[in-house]
Amino acid sequence: MPSDVTVRLPVPCLVVLVGPSGAGKSTWAAEELGPDQVISTDRLRALVGEGEHDQRAGTDAFDVLDLVVERRLKRGLLTVIDSLGLDARRRRRWLDAAAKHDIPAFAIVFDTPAAECRARNKTRPYVVPSKVLTAQLASFAEAKADLANEGFAAVLDPGPVRLVAPHFLAAPAAAKRQREDPMALSFGLQLPRFSWSGGPSDLRPRLTAIARSAEEAGFESLWVMDHFLQIPPMGREWEDMLESYTTLGFLAGVTETATLGTLVTGVTYRNVAHLAKIVATLDVLSGGRAVCGIGAAWFEREHRAYGWRFPPKAERFALLEDALQLLPLMWGPGSPSFEGRVITLAEAICYPRPLQRPLPILVGGSGERRTLRLVAQYADACNLFGDPATVRHKVEVLHRHCADVGRDPAQVRVTHLSTAEPAPVEDHVGRFRELAEAGVQTAMVSLADLDDIAPLERFAEVITAFRRDA
Repeated sequence: MPSDVTVRLPVPCLVVLVGPSGAGKSTWAAEELGPDQVISTDRLRALVGEGEHDQRAGTDAFDVLDLVVERRLKRGLLTVIDSLGLDARRRRRWLDAAAKHDIPAFAIVFDTPAAECRARNKTRPYVVPSKVLTAQLASFAEAKADLANEGFAAVLDPGPVRLVAPHFLAAPAAAKRQREDPMALSFGLQLPRFSWSGGPSDLRPRLTAIARSAEEAGFESLWVMDHFLQIPPMGREWEDMLESYTTLGFLAGVTETATLGTLVTGVTYRNVAHLAKIVATLDVLSGGRAVCGIGAAWFEREHRAYGWRFPPKAERFALLEDALQLLPLMWGPGSPSFEGRVITLAEAICYPRPLQRPLPILVGGSGERRTLRLVAQYADACNLFGDPATVRHKVEVLHRHCADVGRDPAQVRVTHLSTAEPAPVEDHVGRFRELAEAGVQTAMVSLADLDDIAPLERFAEVITAFRRDA
């Protein structure tokens, strides 16, 4: 029987409805899900036979069903199977198809009283024979007992449906943990796009308003990408993209407290000694708020467009390691010479020196063999991606590298970058609680709907849930 408990389903997923005729499966599916998401064996019988109740077309209908399920799962689409769901072999086939495409499968169990199923059946235009319905009810009791051990992500009762992103699935329980036993987490705002409504002439006032509102909302840091063309995951290459350090200098002038940095500077884009001078200047003029985000670079198309050499990966990592050694020398006392694997410098000289001693360095990337080892050896922070399980694993790898080089892992701050799409506050709180539990200390987010200050004002409630003084 349908309940008032909300059924949270991640998109995409496979949903198998399980119940005898008259249990209410089709009615529930029609009310709670879109017609393009539900595959009905009755409708498939009509497609390959003489009508929805043409039992002679049953085998062909299930053949078509299996094909449609496979193709939809391959495309990553929410797929709901509206059949009896009583055949264990068919359920196994559907579960295998979902596993093949790494999509979770859920069973919705319609445990409707037998008398009610029989009463509904009698009112149908096509009545299921009594003996057949009796057999279905018996099969349902057996199926219900088996479902928990078949590999479904969850076996649920029908209720109001809420479709959520996969990372929000366990959010309510995690949000409850945050209310009952709060964890601290700081937040940074990433600005990966500048193609806001209003165009270039509106960029200055809009960026000013967004930066100041971000500080008011509780964001402790502001971050921009170090790219000269918009990157493929974010948009088209001809979209507006501001130069990173010019933008950070502007942000330093319109904000008061936020830390400022790039996620992350490609080590191939600038002479490293010049980069040290740029970051030191930013730190001085921002009042000691700069972070040097740096990585091995990856966007070959950008290098070709601007005429920069794109070295092989091994050389880029050698350059990154040289940079991680040279930057602190540039910001330190004296003017020592430096000779690395790729960089040779007669004098590491930079005046004025940064206000911060030391100026923090963040390394982007989560490669387990090279990048995280460089973090353990040289960096003050790492920047990770992925779900809580992935983050937890990467943190464990980082800690092993720290042990290998004799460094206290507490000296390396764990940051995480993700996009926060519009969702209820509880969903966001739960998601970030899971990341905090995995070891994240700073969550850097880009707001998918950021075009003015309204999304920042809404997100402030999420930040408040993790404030140390909340």
